[in-house]
Amino acid sequence: MATPPYQPPVADYTFLFGEAFGLDLVARASDGELTAMDATEIVAGAGEFAASVLAPLEAVGDREGARLEDGQVRLPTGFADAYRAFVDAGWITAEAPVSAGGDGLPGAVRAGLGEIWNGSNAAFALCWLLTAGQIHALDATASDDLRETYLTKLVSGEWTGTMNLTEPAAGTDLGAIRTMATPRDDGSWAIRGQKIFITWGDHDVAENIVHLVLARTPGAPDGARGLSLFVAPKVLVNPDGSLGERNAITTVAVEHKLGIHGSPTCVLAYEDATGYLVGDLHGGLAGMFVMMNSARAGMGFQATGISDRAYQQAATYAAERVQGPVQGRPAGAPVAEHPDVRRLLLSMSSKIFAMRALGVYAADLLDRADAGGDAALAEFFVPILKGWTTEDAQQVTSDAIQVHGGMGFIEETGVAQHYRDARITTIYEGTTAIQSNDLVGRKVLRNGGATVDALLAQIDETLAQLRGVDHPVAARTADRLDRAVATTRRATADLLAFASSPRDAYAVSVPYLMLLGTLAGGWMHALAVVAVLRHETLDEGDAARLTSADFYGSHHLPRVHALADTVAGGEIA
Repeated sequence: MATPPYQPPVADYTFLFGEAFGLDLVARASDGELTAMDATEIVAGAGEFAASVLAPLEAVGDREGARLEDGQVRLPTGFADAYRAFVDAGWITAEAPVSAGGDGLPGAVRAGLGEIWNGSNAAFALCWLLTAGQIHALDATASDDLRETYLTKLVSGEWTGTMNLTEPAAGTDLGAIRTMATPRDDGSWAIRGQKIFITWGDHDVAENIVHLVLARTPGAPDGARGLSLFVAPKVLVNPDGSLGERNAITTVAVEHKLGIHGSPTCVLAYEDATGYLVGDLHGGLAGMFVMMNSARAGMGFQATGISDRAYQQAATYAAERVQGPVQGRPAGAPVAEHPDVRRLLLSMSSKIFAMRALGVYAADLLDRADAGGDAALAEFFVPILKGWTTEDAQQVTSDAIQVHGGMGFIEETGVAQHYRDARITTIYEGTTAIQSNDLVGRKVLRNGGATVDALLAQIDETLAQLRGVDHPVAARTADRLDRAVATTRRATADLLAFASSPRDAYAVSVPYLMLLGTLAGGWMHALAVVAVLRHETLDEGDAARLTSADFYGSHHLPRVHALADTVAGGEIA
């Protein structure tokens, strides 16, 4: 059974770039160098590349997986050629910041590209995601020598990058890291230890791999305060920039995983491997958090992309499959016309639009923060984008299987792969609880809910716009969103009341994160309604956006009220 071809969501991004937020988002972010139309052309070009080059390899990667042969990881058929085409097309350079030597596409555009790479082939896209994150980290912290030697090659795409944090006895608790870096007389460091769960830690698609490694140094303070950051290449680099001998980094194993089989998840052993200090001694977390924040936003794009690919397959199947009489429809109607199948499809698509829109909004906030804007709001949305989208991706990909019925449980249809691939997104780059603890502890309790208040004030402005429009969907959206905002204020007050009993606050931090994510999704739909109803006449696409917003408000936004009741309960002892 052939899976339908990947369809990049260009129309949605055209709408988000140019209309949904009340202005040309791209023109403002690029100081007029690009417009929403330019951004649409970039996204469309990426979509064509992804559909023709990456998407056909998605099932191949799932079937063949990554394998370790004689100490070298071999990737699935076609991945090396696809990577070369990806680099030759300039996609890595396009997304890298100008300060690092890249083209510096605005964050809103990078959000669209991130979804497209992941929607077409999530396992392949992880290489891009880790390399992009390391580019940002080195750009922020590396010395001129390291920038010249390593950053330039990462930005060109000639080399790829990884993030080395986790160890067998140190997962979430980075303070338990035991990998040791010992100084040498020549200014380099000898790194010894083992790292696990290293995404794209070894492969055969690029000539070198740059590992960004957290390690302890002799005499360093205990815990996370004693960690330093090092660059350790797979192949050592000669003074003239040419490649020398293999570094003392051994690929011990490739993990056998539930999903993302085409992405090599490696166990790496450092055996006095040569590394170079990045940034300040004992300042490793500062540099690594730059990469982690980039990766966490990238997880939101990955969750959106995988969800949309699952939805596309479900919608295509439902439109073609005929099974049983359909209530209120003529004989021969496809299963897409069954009321509950239509509910499932609308549930999926309305969530995906909310996820997609929030990704664009959050990425733009991060750009504005870099330019001196509201850093608190930008940082506030990182854990929400990562946590909420990845959790909802579990339901969306599950619903895609449900739409297929029994065929969804059969690997031949391909839809089960998305369910398996999505499962890791709630775990890596920090579990949902890690995101919610960050949100509640650092971004709500610490400032007495001031950032939440600022967000709700912005939503109140959208409510005023909705009430100024004479349309039934606008009226219903305003009423539902207004109630959800009031409930969020109450839930936030309940959470703040737990300041003196932090176990209560952290016990309900995930429900609170999901509450805020669900509310933000409703806000994204409300902004879409306002934008659509500015049109003098409504076309088919406008009608679909209004239906999607109406559905989200009726079926998903009510979760805010149930989650608020959970938050109020605190820890149930």
